[in-house]
Formats: sequence, structure tokens, C-alpha cells
Amino acid sequence: MSVFRGMRFAAPRRRSRQLAGYAPVLAQGDQHVSTILSELLRSRAAAEADRPAMKVAGAGNLTFESWWRRSDAVAAGLLRRGITPGDRVGLVFGNADWLDYAVAFLGTLKARAVAVPLSDQLGAADVDARLAHCGAALVLRAGELPEAEPEPGTDLAPPAPGDLAQILYTSGTTGRPKGVAASHANLGHGWGGRRKPFTHSETLAHAFPIGTQAGQWMLANAVGAHPTVVTLGRFTPGRFARMIEEHRAGTVFLVPTMAIELLASGAHLKADLSSVLLLGSAAAPLPARIAGELATAFPRATIANYYTSTEAAPAQTVMLYNSGRPSSVGRPASAGDVRVATAEGEPLPAGETGEVWMRSPTASRSYYGDAAASAGVFRDGWVRMGDLGYLDADGYLYLVDRESDVVKSGAHKVSTLHVEEAVYEHPDVVEAAAFGVPHPALGTAVAVAVVGTADHTGLRAFLKSRLASHEQPHHLITLDALPRNHGGKVDKRALREVVR
Repeated sequence: MSVFRGMRFAAPRRRSRQLAGYAPVLAQGDQHVSTILSELLRSRAAAEADRPAMKVAGAGNLTFESWWRRSDAVAAGLLRRGITPGDRVGLVFGNADWLDYAVAFLGTLKARAVAVPLSDQLGAADVDARLAHCGAALVLRAGELPEAEPEPGTDLAPPAPGDLAQILYTSGTTGRPKGVAASHANLGHGWGGRRKPFTHSETLAHAFPIGTQAGQWMLANAVGAHPTVVTLGRFTPGRFARMIEEHRAGTVFLVPTMAIELLASGAHLKADLSSVLLLGSAAAPLPARIAGELATAFPRATIANYYTSTEAAPAQTVMLYNSGRPSSVGRPASAGDVRVATAEGEPLPAGETGEVWMRSPTASRSYYGDAAASAGVFRDGWVRMGDLGYLDADGYLYLVDRESDVVKSGAHKVSTLHVEEAVYEHPDVVEAAAFGVPHPALGTAVAVAVVGTADHTGLRAFLKSRLASHEQPHHLITLDALPRNHGGKVDKRALREVVR
């Protein structure tokens, strides 16, 4: 596979605050320790029985003691139904069911079974396909938890660190969804130490969906971080802003599309959000313009962009917003590492674009039941991210594009992320997505879908000085909303169908 040799995005060489000083706030926790999540829940239940671990706005809360007791009952119920260690258990839940989902997940781990989180927003055929792929022995849903009294004298044995704990399916935006398998050692890395993350907050607010890596990170935070984790059944900008205000959240996590909706709606102007000291974005690139607007909307908050993948977690990079490096996704955190390399794995020097790889600080993940696919992505602790990018001289990572999204137009290769950044600079553009569509002469041409009031003639004139001729969109379309999957990522395959 070829790479963008020598491609650079110029940016002022301005140093931001060092991440090391923010480790207790931004990183996962004490990276020198690890635990089993169910054992960590045991210790929190013993020490902080009545403290809420998790809340759903308007739907109650789950204390550490009730989480421990109810998950014990689910484990007992699973064992009575014949579940044995290693059996896969599908967990099909909606975002309004976070409390039951948290109980079901930890109960499954306590039974030494393998949790398979799935959103109820998936189509029935997609759910069935995932359950068939992993060979699920049982499916749990909200309101149908098999809670039972443990048998007298039964003591649930904790799983071994190397045992399989979870299979989490990728979004499938670039192909068939894959089941990413993680061990207990992987899920528990960094948790259980003296330093609990986000100690500046009593409440952490998010709106990540169940069945995603971001959602699973919030579940782990509910077990191991300092603040109570609060979420809501259905995201709207107004509800989310009011939840932050009501719970005086000190830490807030969202995905870029939610940030865009929040800013466009003006909901941040109608609620008191002064409690927010850290606002984190995850799951997709955060456009530089949006990051800057968030910094203005949340003047007391540090704006942080997190970059990882379902395959690479808990490895990640973190970037504190810096106007001198508005497009960077940061440097490694959580004791992981990052490199940019050729297709053969040879590291490239600073400034050269190649494949982005991350190294996990603990036992790496794999594709469940797919050794061939695993061999192409997981190598000696390193994980191929499927992105193209480059490192600057200070080790900051910049993404150029998803490998699968690069538009090969004639003799040129066009970064859709670069095109999107330029489009987002237009004041009348609310959202934007660039993608490739078939072209009779060029093979593939650039298309751009926008949400907003930007006039196409004016937008083309605006982009003329910001993009090279081969980067200019051949097709411009305006939509009421960009198509997205249940995880909030733009579905570019659906956009191609719109243009055709």
C-alpha cells in the first residue's frame, strides 16, 4: 500500500502544557496497577456502599452496594440457566437502560462468562448476525435479568486475568463489523490504584451509547473513577445541557456530532455550565473550528480530544486544545505508545505520512474467531489503526485520513479530513463530510455533504483559496442531517448512495 510521502500540514511550533502534569485528570488512572473489574466493584461496595456509582437522568441511580448485590444475583441466575465459564452472553440494551445494563455486564463477568454488549438501536438482523457470529448461549435484555439468590455456600470465583471478558463489535463503517475480544487484564488495566481519575469532579456526564468502546469506557469509569457517572436515555442538546447544570458536572464527555449540535442549538447559552472543568471529545476527529468554539462556550474547561479505537484500547492519545496545534490528536497517554510506519512496519521520520500504529500497555485485543484478520492488525503488542497520519518533531500525532476514506482522484490522493477542515471554516456550515464517488475520467472524485445554510456558489468560492484544485468538490449536496450509525459516526457509504 502506498502512503502520502512527505505530506505536511503546517502549524506554528507552539508548545502546549505537558500531558504528564494532567495524568490524574486525563488518563485512565494509575498505569502501574491493574485489577479485575468485578473485584474492583467488590472493594468499592465495601468502602463506599451508599455512594452512587451511576445515574440515569430522571430514572434513578445505582449505588456501589446495590450494583454488587444485584450483579451477584444475575451471576447466580446465569449459573442456574446453565451458563459455564467462557460462554458468550449477548447484552441487548438501550441508553435508557444503563443501570440494568451495568448490572448485567458485571453479573456476566462474575459468572466467568463473556459479555457481548449490543445496542438495541441496531436492526434485528444486525443483532442476530452478531449473536450468531460469537455463538451466544443466552441473550439478556432490560427488564429480563435472571436475578436469583446464590446457592447456599456458593462463592463466585473471580476470573483469571487472561480469561476472555468481552466481545465488542466495531461499527462496520468501513466493512463488515468485527468482534473485538478483550481479556479481563485488558479491561482492568490502570484501574484500582490510589489515584482515581477525574478527582476534580463529583459528577461525570456523558451521552455515549451502549455497545461502543466509548460507552464501555464510561462503564469502567463508573466502577473505578472518582465521580458518579451520569447519563441520559436520549440525547438532545437541551436535555444534555440541563443534565450538566442539574448535576453540576465537573467532567463532560461527548462525541463531535453532539458538540456540533450543542453549539448550533444554543443550548449551552441557556444553562449554567460553569461547573465543567474538563470537556472531552472521543470516537471521531474533532474539527478545529468546533474545538475552538467549545473553548469559548466552556471558558473554565480544558478541552481534550481523545483518540483510540475498539481494537487499540486502553492505548490512546490525548490532546489538550491548543490553537497552535488545532488539528492534532495529541501524544500517547495511558502508558501506551504511537508510531507512524510503512505498510511493512518500518518507522517513518517526523513529518512523513504513513500508517498509524498504537501499542497497548497491557494484553492486546484480537478479532474473535478470525485469526487471519487479527494477524493483519495486531502485531507484537502494536495495533494497526486503519488511519494515515504523521508525527511532528515534538511527537504530536496528526491524522490525515482513514485509509479507506482516502480519495484517489486521478494522479492525486485527497485527504477527506483536510477537505472537511476547510469546509468547517465557513460560518454557515454546521456539519460537513467529504467522501469519494465514482467519476468517469478521474476514477473517483471528491464530494461534500453539508448541513447548514451555506450557498453552494458561495461555498465553492470560499474553498477556492483553501483547497488545491484536485481537492475541490465535484459534488456539493445539502442535507438536513448527515446519516450516522448507532455509534454516532458518519455513514459515508450511505452518503455515496445519495450522490448516485
